[in-house]
Amino acid sequence: MTVHEFGNKDNPVIVLLPGTMCYWKGNFGGVIDDLAKDFFVAVVAYTGFDESDNESYSTVTDELEKIEQYVKEHYDNKILAAYGCSLGGTFVAHLAARHNVSMKYGIIGSSDMDQAGNLKAALLAKLMVKVTYNFIHTGHYNSKLMQKRYAQQMADSDPYNKAFVAIVGRDKYDMSFITRESLINQFKSDITTPIPEKIDNGETEIHVFYAKKMGEKYLERYKKYFRNPIIHEHDMRHEELLGVYPDKWCKLVKECCRR
Repeated sequence: MTVHEFGNKDNPVIVLLPGTMCYWKGNFGGVIDDLAKDFFVAVVAYTGFDESDNESYSTVTDELEKIEQYVKEHYDNKILAAYGCSLGGTFVAHLAARHNVSMKYGIIGSSDMDQAGNLKAALLAKLMVKVTYNFIHTGHYNSKLMQKRYAQQMADSDPYNKAFVAIVGRDKYDMSFITRESLINQFKSDITTPIPEKIDNGETEIHVFYAKKMGEKYLERYKKYFRNPIIHEHDMRHEELLGVYPDKWCKLVKECCRR
């Protein structure tokens, strides 16, 4: 695991946690400069998802322990906030539940928080990697049908399609260092690591950026996993606020953190 830091070390720390298959520069490159005006920004690159990392991703628990150890060693075990994009939101939930790190604000970015048994998770992980591995490495799908659909989406005037690819990082960056093992383990471990229900550690205030177009079942999940989440509802799609409206996203993050 690698942590990339930006801004004034005297400012309160905000930790940014990427989504599934995402390269940290693509995921948060459009908001780091703005956040660094108010925070000391620490962007986590999960094990196996940074070109300087020679290991492969193993499990959610392993990454959590690395994050907690880093916060303990570098930030005196205290951060102001953590924002989790998609998969990263699940990490925020686990950090709040474990409460090994002092965290005042936890912000969940339209995470799906899917859960599944080992067999189903293994099958889904293999399918997901079969579909996406070549795209992550080359920018092209093996399937002609998928590639045709992708080309149509990129030619569409809807900015969301390009923004979503940009968040992954595939539009600008070489991601060929990411191994098949890292992708499979990241996906499988995410949905097989149980999320405690009604999380409330007595310190962390949970904010959720609820993308309404994802469906009401996700709102129900947020209320299931957190005791008193503060819901920020937007009539948008998954991580559309971050990808398409980074200025509004930064403003909302700062409001959540009372900055």
